[in-house]
Amino acid sequence: MGSCFSMDGSTAISYTQASSSSSSKKKNSYRRKNRMGALSSSTNSPPSSSCATVDSKMEIWLHRVPGRFCLNGSTDEASLFTKQGKKGVNQDAMIVWENFGSKPDTTFCGVFDGHGLNGHLIAKKVRDSLPLKVSSQWELSSSIRDGQSDVKSDAMGSLNSKVTAVMPGLEYGTKHTEMLMTLKDSFLKAFKAMDKELKLHPRMDCYCSGTTAVTLVKQGQDLIVANTGDSRAVLGTREEDDSLIPFQLTVDLKPNLPREAERIRLSKGRVFALQNEPEIARVWLPNINSPGLAMSRAFGDFCLKDFGLISVPDITYHRITEKDEFVVLATDGIWDVLSNNEVVNIVASSTRSRAAQALVESAIRAWRHKFPSAKVDDCAVVCLFLNSVSKKTCEGEESNVRSS
Repeated sequence: MGSCFSMDGSTAISYTQASSSSSSKKKNSYRRKNRMGALSSSTNSPPSSSCATVDSKMEIWLHRVPGRFCLNGSTDEASLFTKQGKKGVNQDAMIVWENFGSKPDTTFCGVFDGHGLNGHLIAKKVRDSLPLKVSSQWELSSSIRDGQSDVKSDAMGSLNSKVTAVMPGLEYGTKHTEMLMTLKDSFLKAFKAMDKELKLHPRMDCYCSGTTAVTLVKQGQDLIVANTGDSRAVLGTREEDDSLIPFQLTVDLKPNLPREAERIRLSKGRVFALQNEPEIARVWLPNINSPGLAMSRAFGDFCLKDFGLISVPDITYHRITEKDEFVVLATDGIWDVLSNNEVVNIVASSTRSRAAQALVESAIRAWRHKFPSAKVDDCAVVCLFLNSVSKKTCEGEESNVRSS
């Protein structure tokens, strides 16, 4: 429920110059509304330097990319919704990028939960920059892989065993395994590059501010999930008797997990909970009771990076079956008050266009009921549907994205 204590920092958001191919044209109504929002925010806050001007242009360009959505709304494939809590500015961000990297049947999704004074800026920065880094690393790794078609069979066997160790159940052929290994490697390199960029950023103080990230790429029937922090990805799937059950795709990376606590302590960091919140383990500096970070991995938070905090993601793989219906990515404002089972049932009982919003509204009600004296946390949700349009979708329901 709490992220950290004793924060400081200042200044503004910017976006990294990067390159990415646009995907096929779709969802025109969303793009028009999204573009207007980007232009108005740029007009109201004129940049103070040439660097800020470039960054503002980058932001506008991103809002114009077909298939990229980061505002409340829905598509035929996904539903997005975020709402500010009672703690101040909304520090959550989210994204759905269809035809990701100009690859057919490929979607990138992510939710990001900022914390600290500049958490809202860092969450948006990572939302905008990380997908570009994943895409560019994927393209580069694929090019290198294609240029090394004469790899020895023993090396290929080693590659297959490494992938199977990380992503058990892979038995779909060498090319399939290579693709997954390439994407896994792209995630690892992109997360590392993202954290380095934040550290060197000239206009954004990330010393005691940061963000979590749970992201996924769906390509065909493959799901690869990369998670840093305590946001979560849960799959809604059917059992043999057709009952809906949740399957958690990620682990909440909290400081009290044995493997996380050991790494932090070996790096001279400390892990303990405060007396007034014994259920929340936090990461502290060796000799000062600060900053008290409630997760063991995050982008930013460089005050703790020498003491066990890392930004390396946990990466998991899932092969989609006909029983799998949707994936929910959500920040901890959802999971603090709703169980996995409650979440998948709420999504399944809603229309696709309102699934994310219905989940956020249910979480807010649960916050008020379970923690009446606490401030409601920010919430962000992405629901990615894995099969054809559901019967629950009304015939007259808009297929284009509706943004707010």
